[in-house]
Amino acid sequence: MNFSKKLGLIALPAFMIGAGSLASTGCGAEELCGPCGTIEGGDVGISGSVKLDGFFESVSAINKTVLDSAANFEGGLRNLEIAFGLVDGGGSGGAGGADGGGLEVSGDLGARVSALNAAIKAELEANASGGLFIQMTPAKCQANAKIAVSAQAQCEVSAGCEVEVDPGEVSFECSGTCTGSCEGSCSGDISCSLEISGGSCEGSCEGSCELEAAAACEGTCNGSCSGECSAYNAQGECAGQCQGECTGSCEFTAAAECTGSCTGSCTAPSASGECSGSASCEGTCEGSCSGGCEGEVTPPSASAECSADADCKAQASAKASANIECTPPSIEYGFTFTGDVSAEASFRTKMAALKANASVMVQAFTSYEALITGKVNGEAVFETAPLKSVESSVIGLVEAGTSGSLWADVPVGKIPCTVTALEDSVVILGEAAVQSASVLEAQADFVVSLSTGFKN
Repeated sequence: MNFSKKLGLIALPAFMIGAGSLASTGCGAEELCGPCGTIEGGDVGISGSVKLDGFFESVSAINKTVLDSAANFEGGLRNLEIAFGLVDGGGSGGAGGADGGGLEVSGDLGARVSALNAAIKAELEANASGGLFIQMTPAKCQANAKIAVSAQAQCEVSAGCEVEVDPGEVSFECSGTCTGSCEGSCSGDISCSLEISGGSCEGSCEGSCELEAAAACEGTCNGSCSGECSAYNAQGECAGQCQGECTGSCEFTAAAECTGSCTGSCTAPSASGECSGSASCEGTCEGSCSGGCEGEVTPPSASAECSADADCKAQASAKASANIECTPPSIEYGFTFTGDVSAEASFRTKMAALKANASVMVQAFTSYEALITGKVNGEAVFETAPLKSVESSVIGLVEAGTSGSLWADVPVGKIPCTVTALEDSVVILGEAAVQSASVLEAQADFVVSLSTGFKN
């Protein structure tokens, strides 16, 4: 899609931009009302139309996610390049920086990631013949339903509709997986969650489990470990990832079966859909969802009758998709050191740097992948990728500008600001689309290598 040609179709009626009409509004020129707000600056009220500004805020949210994801991945990558001696830390005290002789690598992101993966693999082959044991609970992303509902209500109020419902209590339609309560039939799993303080859990325990006997622990083992433990406490007991069987307690990094006493949240499936605690649907909700939504959110009208309902829904859904929320991943790792004792301290420092930076890099990749492709961990969670969804909305605005209908809700003095914001939107979305393929490929290369313990 050629954004430049689309943008070139916008035609502003001459009477709207004439000096006289601008002056009559008391605003429109910088000397009268100050500079226009910018999308990059995250400014609101650029056009003076809540409906249009909702789309501009969506572009701003996408721009922020793209920049933040790139910066977070780059920061973690740089720290690991220093730790593994691929670049000179410049006297900053970066872990392992003194060992690498200050070797500078290519500025290309893909080449840098490949060099880092090779350096980590070489360290493991030299100092941990058994390799790296990795247990990773991936990040999850979902649309921000609260933003959608709030944006819908604000838009309807601005259109003169009388909002009769508290936006904080309004449920929504979810074209994906509803991860909350469902006011209708749930075609997925209905589960019941109950907070318990030490007791039997016939489902999945999220918290701590006092083990009845020695067992594998998918989390942090506190006690004794029959194999290698990644960390020990002051008493010499295991307090980390156990590559064997754990005796004592296990703190789960994600909900898991507990063969003992669970303290935390116990979630169990319900065949009847009735629960003594809170019930949630983990699937497609044939009705209204009031929890999280791994998919696109469509908020209902916040008023009984509103002629602006359709237009408001479009910008509200765009804002929800653009403002995706991603939970951080949990990464546990372990290894058995088999190298020369003189290299142990340096090796452990490098592995600590890997653990500290890997979770940030994985979360950066997850949010970026979700935004650009609509997928998380390779699985589609959005019918339309947030970038594509907002991109289509902006093109719709540009096309509306050719007929003049775009300017109906825009104060005359705000038209120049609106045109600039449209131009900026096209540039921002276009650059994100062009750069996405190479960035995703490079980031995925690191994440895949990490998940396999750098054995690939």
